[in-house]
Amino acid sequence: MHRYINMEIHSDYQELVSKLKRLDRIDSIGAVIGWDEQVNLPPKSSGLRSEQRAVFTEIYHHEASSTEIGDLLSKIEAVQGQLTPEQVAVIRDARKDYDRLTKIPAEFAARKAKSESISFQAWLKARKENDFASFQPYLEEQLNFAKEEAAIMEAEHPYNYWVDQFDPGMDCDTIDRLFGALQPELKIIVETILDYPDQPDTSIFKGFPIDSQDKFLREVVTSMGFDFGRGRLDTAVHPFCGGHGQDTRMTTRFNEDNPLDSLSSSMHETGHALYEQGLPDEFAGTALGTAVGMAVHESQSRLWENQVGRSREFWKFWEPKYRGVFPQQLQDVSSETLYRAINKVGLTPIRVDADEVTYNLHIMLRFELERRLFDGSITTKELPEAWNEASSRILGYTPKNDTEGCMQDVHWSGGMFGYFPSYCLGNIVAGQLWYTIRDQIPQLDEQFATGNYQPLLQWLRENVHSKGRRNFTLDFTKEVTGKELSTEYLVRYLKERYLPLYTAS
Repeated sequence: MHRYINMEIHSDYQELVSKLKRLDRIDSIGAVIGWDEQVNLPPKSSGLRSEQRAVFTEIYHHEASSTEIGDLLSKIEAVQGQLTPEQVAVIRDARKDYDRLTKIPAEFAARKAKSESISFQAWLKARKENDFASFQPYLEEQLNFAKEEAAIMEAEHPYNYWVDQFDPGMDCDTIDRLFGALQPELKIIVETILDYPDQPDTSIFKGFPIDSQDKFLREVVTSMGFDFGRGRLDTAVHPFCGGHGQDTRMTTRFNEDNPLDSLSSSMHETGHALYEQGLPDEFAGTALGTAVGMAVHESQSRLWENQVGRSREFWKFWEPKYRGVFPQQLQDVSSETLYRAINKVGLTPIRVDADEVTYNLHIMLRFELERRLFDGSITTKELPEAWNEASSRILGYTPKNDTEGCMQDVHWSGGMFGYFPSYCLGNIVAGQLWYTIRDQIPQLDEQFATGNYQPLLQWLRENVHSKGRRNFTLDFTKEVTGKELSTEYLVRYLKERYLPLYTAS
């Protein structure tokens, strides 16, 4: 009888995994549609795309909430004690997803998807014209959708519900504790740096041809390990990584007078892409083939962008090639001047342009405002004023207008509340991973200095990518590093990287 039950469990489990992989393939269609909307969509086709997204969402919702999946889950859960830890993780996530989709009406999901598409187009126009008033009704609608979904799910704390959607197992109390420990340390570092009289000269970055930027960054991205055979790199208003591990769509953006933006954005998105391309596709659609959450996802992108891409060893290898691509622009620039400019720390209103020290303050600003939008202490109409006040208090900079203030990010136009904390959490995770990696790969600096990133990528493949979502962020970090998640490693890294550049020798 025991043998029969095990065989039956195996059959049901394999059927469930097969259905979950099918859902993954369906979802990947939506991902490509979303990528296309931000990269290729003709402006007069936005109405059709919003309807396409609504129809697609209904189709996915119907498939993902089928009674067949529910019946399989119930049968397997009835004998859960006979499952392996990996199978338990798969059932845990599948049950959570299924319960959410069966509670949320398909009509609501389709209406929300259509609204997000329309809102994105409204944001593009409003951002370009610095017209928050025209975007505010769309933002209000997205916030109402988010609150309504949390209510449908009977969430005790609506904002916690959305934080958990992007970072399973995470909550505001944990974020408060980590951000509360990090913020005063960051402010001390920032004040020390800004008080230093000899600031880096970023005026050297003028007139860098876009085609040359593109050529250089593609060589860098390839060296990092990105597989262009199952991925591509395009341009968009806001850099992002989408698609699927088997069809990975990255974007960057270009400015002739800010060449580091395209390079750092590309390295950042490649960090995301390498994670997706490293997930085991045989388990796609299940916890074993899914990223831990957006904090760990951001740890990968931030680690490649910053710990690697801003290091002396990275530039020891790439500087000669960079000078070869931009000989006139860099002919009178010393190596030290270039390196200090690359690691410039200063106050900027734009999050994606921020250095890695002040970047975290940008996230703390958004975390505070999102919570206030959800608890009703501010309204969407009051957001510009609240943003400017919080920016001045937390970041030390007051935006000149709403385009460089509360309308700079794409996330809210698509209802992505609760995502922003993941960026700073990702930096915290990346700092802790960084010292673990350095302990286990003592030759890391020498490898970077020769343009060899394969040992690092292999470590990440074995210790991060291949693990899927067996554990959530806090347990995952402890498993990989042997220690509870702490801000001390990020603070240590920032001090070691930046203070020597901004203090007298």
